[in-house]
Amino acid sequence: KSHIEQRAVTIAKYILEKQSTVRQTAKVFGVSKSTVHKDVTGLEEIHPLLASEVKQVLEKNKSERHIRGGMATKLKYQQQKKM
Repeated sequence: KSHIEQRAVTIAKYILEKQSTVRQTAKVFGVSKSTVHKDVTGLEEIHPLLASEVKQVLEKNKSERHIRGGMATKLKYQQQKKM
């Protein structure tokens, strides 16, 4: 169990440092999105302060995801026009 706790802390620190999304973090660490989410939510028992800071970053990312999705769609159609 301690290696899972260590991974959770490492993931949390990465999210804070890079302001990354769950999907980006999962790709970097080679785990699933649900594993990242589970680790971060389980962090509340181990490091409540770290958990709350990570939660703020993830909430910000969640509130901005519709904007990122719109930009991705815009780029997709701009690239298709060039072809």
